[in-house]
Amino acid sequence: MAISTTHLLIIVLAPLLGSIIAGLLGRVVGRTGASAATILGVAVSCALSCYVLWQLLQGAPTYNQNVYTFFEVASYSAHVGFLIDNLTAMMMVVVTFVSLLVHVYTIGYMAEDPGYQRFFSYISLFTFSMLMLVMGNNFLQLFFGWEAVGLVSYLLIGFWFKKPSAVFANMKAFLVNRVGDFGFLLGIAAVLWYFETLDYASVFAAADATIGGGQTIELFAGHEWSVATLICICLFIGAMGKSAQVPLHVWLPDSMEGPTPISALIHAATMVTAGIFMVARMSPLFELSETALQFILFIGATTAFFTGLIGIVQNDIKRVVAYSTLSQLGYMTVALGVSAYSAAVFHLMTHAFFKALLFLAAGSVIIGMHHEQDMRKMGGLRKYMPITFWTSVVGTLALVGTPFFSGFYSKDTIIEAAKHATDGSGWVYQYAYWAVLLGAFVTSFYSFRLLYLTYFGKERFREAHASDAHATHDDHGHDGHGQAVAATAHDDHAHDDGHGHHGPHEPHESPWVVTLPLILLAIPSVLIGFFTAGPMLFGTDWSGHHETRGFFDGVIHVLASNDVLAALKEELWHGPVAFALHGFLAPAFWLVVAGFVLATVMYWWKPELPAKARRMFAVPVQVLERKYYFDDLWIGGFAGGGVALGKLSRIFDTRVIDGLFVNGAARVVDLVSGVVRRLQSGALYHYAFAMIVGLIVLLAILIKYWR
Repeated sequence: MAISTTHLLIIVLAPLLGSIIAGLLGRVVGRTGASAATILGVAVSCALSCYVLWQLLQGAPTYNQNVYTFFEVASYSAHVGFLIDNLTAMMMVVVTFVSLLVHVYTIGYMAEDPGYQRFFSYISLFTFSMLMLVMGNNFLQLFFGWEAVGLVSYLLIGFWFKKPSAVFANMKAFLVNRVGDFGFLLGIAAVLWYFETLDYASVFAAADATIGGGQTIELFAGHEWSVATLICICLFIGAMGKSAQVPLHVWLPDSMEGPTPISALIHAATMVTAGIFMVARMSPLFELSETALQFILFIGATTAFFTGLIGIVQNDIKRVVAYSTLSQLGYMTVALGVSAYSAAVFHLMTHAFFKALLFLAAGSVIIGMHHEQDMRKMGGLRKYMPITFWTSVVGTLALVGTPFFSGFYSKDTIIEAAKHATDGSGWVYQYAYWAVLLGAFVTSFYSFRLLYLTYFGKERFREAHASDAHATHDDHGHDGHGQAVAATAHDDHAHDDGHGHHGPHEPHESPWVVTLPLILLAIPSVLIGFFTAGPMLFGTDWSGHHETRGFFDGVIHVLASNDVLAALKEELWHGPVAFALHGFLAPAFWLVVAGFVLATVMYWWKPELPAKARRMFAVPVQVLERKYYFDDLWIGGFAGGGVALGKLSRIFDTRVIDGLFVNGAARVVDLVSGVVRRLQSGALYHYAFAMIVGLIVLLAILIKYWR
């Protein structure tokens, strides 16, 4: 039962065809035609992706073939090809399933937007780009998909291009990702230099022999670098940009300027997961460099804990979920750093469902609140929006790692893997373990804070509507750089399209095209971890009682000395029920409970406490609100420094190069020529006089120095 090339081409090209129809023929087919074409294309892609995964689970061989030769230069040929194994098939199903639900959700969310067809074209193109990225069998196609998702994210973040803050955000995302992509391109160039091919299978087969023997390169005089370390760190710098790791994380919160459906698509299943997928795919290379793995571990731990802290002080409902995404990406990166690649990809999968759920639920709240995003102007919504409320609860319980929910099986496995890696290891492993462990408390606190501010307590939206009648746009706060934040009275829809504030209407539940995707995402948020943890992490059946071929066997490569999941299997894994029951005794669970209790006290029982705490911890709160001043560093430091350097170079160019050398040389020539011109009078007696004076001078010199 071989995988069909035709099926794979349809999986990739169906979303592209839908994008073309919606984008180029949008006025012809209308709104209904645009949404129908793109949804049908993604639905076909999703159905065939599920079929391909089923074929692999039934024993179909891995598919690795080139389907098109792009170009040939000397001995090198570039191909469009597909590598379909369990890792690829899992990513295909996650990407297309979440994308399909986002497409359906968009019908309701963007119903009144004049760019309706354009938005459907973009999100369908986004799906095509991500599929090209995960399905490719070579680095060149990976780079194509890598840049394509970056381009489409630029278009989507700045979808409302009349909003200055949206234009600022999409340019910020584009430029920060170019920094990461520069390192990524260097890594790919190094692979081509040393392996003379960009084909995955060829590179992985030759990795140990080519760069695994301690080969070094002298980048600077007297400083030898491991080739494996150099390649892996360059590749990971690309992942730092796409998967928003410190310090290249600054673009992700600002991506909230785009419509909520694309926030869910970017943060859940597509762009930000590309870096995690890439490192897992490149595991045969990364296993050759302990230094690169420790670098990855440090970056991931820093991201997991410190970006999560910023979520505590956010009041925009979407930005809280955005900083949650940053933190969870840090967890995945920590798993990569301890060689638990399977756990990283497993958390990628479970996170895709519950994070898409949380984003779409936030969008549902925004619809119900008539485009209000500030949680301080909400409260008591659970009785008005019951479906949104209960699905939000499910997503929150999965996010914080409640035993038996999907997030528990992936997140707690990462924490346990980090703990196991600390045995007899250096400080970076200890740092990573405490970062992800304490991160459980932080995640719990800001997640339940969101629930309480949004769905419980006093119905503050009535007071907010009354005060909004007298408020100005500037009353709603800024991000510290003059850019209006999304937490305004208008939300994402307040672009210059004629849609103003809707007035003091009662909150309401969203239409079925919005709530149905929430319900469909809530189901895997609860169940998928329970049934897939055994096969994907520990090489057992779902019950944990029978050994099976591991889901990622032959796909992800881990050295025996680095295999922390094998050690965890012996110590902890006795099936999903026993693992969850053990979770009730783990420190991470009690930290989750502590975060829940603190949020309950501060935002339900004693709602006056947050103001007191804010005054008491004014300095740390300011640091968190300024996001550790990373925006100041990037915008005022690097970008501002570049502008200042450009102005300085312009002054140097005009005053020194042009003024002194170019124009100065011309003035010297003009001066000399003016003097010489006066000597050329044309009178014979002038020339005779000059000759006599010259002769006298020469005779004087000759007499003085004659020997």
